[in-house]
Amino acid sequence: MSGACERSKNPVLDCCGGLNNVDYSKVDMSVLFNVFQLVNLLEPRFCVAVIAIIFNPFFWNVVGRWEHRTRGLTRMFGSPYVACYCLAIAILLLNVYRSHSITVAIKGQPRCSLMDRWEVFQVGVAAMAAGSLFVVSSFIALGFTGTFLGDHFGILMEKKVTGFPFNIMENPMYWGSTLNYLGLALMNASPVGVVLTGVVAVSYKVAIAYEGAFTEEIYRQRALCCKHK
Repeated sequence: MSGACERSKNPVLDCCGGLNNVDYSKVDMSVLFNVFQLVNLLEPRFCVAVIAIIFNPFFWNVVGRWEHRTRGLTRMFGSPYVACYCLAIAILLLNVYRSHSITVAIKGQPRCSLMDRWEVFQVGVAAMAAGSLFVVSSFIALGFTGTFLGDHFGILMEKKVTGFPFNIMENPMYWGSTLNYLGLALMNASPVGVVLTGVVAVSYKVAIAYEGAFTEEIYRQRALCCKHK
């Protein structure tokens, strides 16, 4: 009872004062420390997963820009559509390997007892369901060439897609994929899975910064050509 009385004497934090009112010296960081003790950042399978995550968007951005500048793949395959389909197959295979490497890294490091709960598992299921919805609906809205850098091959869409899920968020396919990996991590009670999901999110954020401006420039050039005609 004395402890309860002492707590009642403490001043109530002003919600409008922000986090400046929090006494961080009294925050128990042992739980967070114990969780991250389960993550081995130097474990080879973790390093392979990180490389796979970073390499994928780097690969398709470099190849896509090279194709837009030189039309090298189009000349090689004789058609922009065939070239786009071949690049799409390469991207899909790389994504399969990325998912495999993340799964192997998750299985290779310890589960966290604090995350190994029914509630966390259900949150993971919900995250994966939402992520899959965003990925599939994005693919349907964009079409095959729209999804796999068709505009870099000169296969341009007539107008910007604004329907679901693009009316909810920008780049829903990327963030849907991120949600899938977060769901996988939570369902496996895996701290290393959460860390790898963070790497996925950062790599996509960087990719979006480069892709967005480049794609907008492609359509701006198309609009200028149409205007002059």
